[in-house]
Amino acid sequence: MSIQRIKPGPRMSGAVVHGNTVYLAGQVADKAAGKGVGEQTKEILSIIDALLAEAGTDKTKILMTNIWLTDMATFQEMNAVWDAWVSPGNTPARATVEAKLAAPQFKVEIAVIAAK
Repeated sequence: MSIQRIKPGPRMSGAVVHGNTVYLAGQVADKAAGKGVGEQTKEILSIIDALLAEAGTDKTKILMTNIWLTDMATFQEMNAVWDAWVSPGNTPARATVEAKLAAPQFKVEIAVIAAK
């Protein structure tokens, strides 16, 4: 089976497609970096939508999501944005944990695995 790398960089690719499975790297906010968890989550989900589209799939086919928050006190704020975005009836398996992220301006990071 071939491997397709989307937005490859020197350290990682934005997404990797192998067979009928799409693996997204952990996504963080760019424009909303340093802003609140809600704004960062909204931007990240938009980035995820774009990467999934480029890979030939969409959020209705997400299988698994991992979410990292720097402060679990922001869990409800993140969930409010997530709940408005996620496809009803197609919710993926999901884990959410508190963790220190790569840089202090990032408050949330999200990675997904999806089917094509």
